[in-house]
Amino acid sequence: MVDFEEDIKNCVQTLLAGGTILYPTDTVWGLGCDALNPAAVAKVFALKDRPAEKSMIVLLADAREILQYVAAPPPDIIAIVESFERPTTVIYENALELAENVLNADGSVAIRVTTDPFCKALIKRLRRPIVSTSANISGTSTPAIYSRINPYIITGADYVVRYRQDDEVIRRPSLLVRMTDEGDMVVLRG
Repeated sequence: MVDFEEDIKNCVQTLLAGGTILYPTDTVWGLGCDALNPAAVAKVFALKDRPAEKSMIVLLADAREILQYVAAPPPDIIAIVESFERPTTVIYENALELAENVLNADGSVAIRVTTDPFCKALIKRLRRPIVSTSANISGTSTPAIYSRINPYIITGADYVVRYRQDDEVIRRPSLLVRMTDEGDMVVLRG
């Protein structure tokens, strides 16, 4: 087991204080914060120079948590999410309890249940969902590895995770799908 305990402790402390983190995910490096804290979400938007009308992805550690943050998801949603073979972000209608500025203007939310050991451990320890948005200035390319992250983003984050900084494995962004009211999935990004 890789030791990332010190990073987890520092991330939890930073997130509970309303700060931002720069961290590796199951896809690309991400900027994150407590997804229930609107002031922290605003800090992520500011650091990315991202338009406020754009929503952000929320990471959960377990598919069962979807039931807490989405009103009336399809009855078989846990089985559906657990069957995904690659990281998949699902857009759900009628989000609950999350910071208003994480949501899309129509009240929908993009959620990914992470399979990454670091992210799962962090979310479980924090006991709250976290924001995950690519670690780049809005409109610039998404850095797949730490060495490609703009120094402005690195110095702007309140805590930078050391774990996987030297990892050169290129991971692709998540599959992005929208869940319809009928329970069907429409692929938005492959």
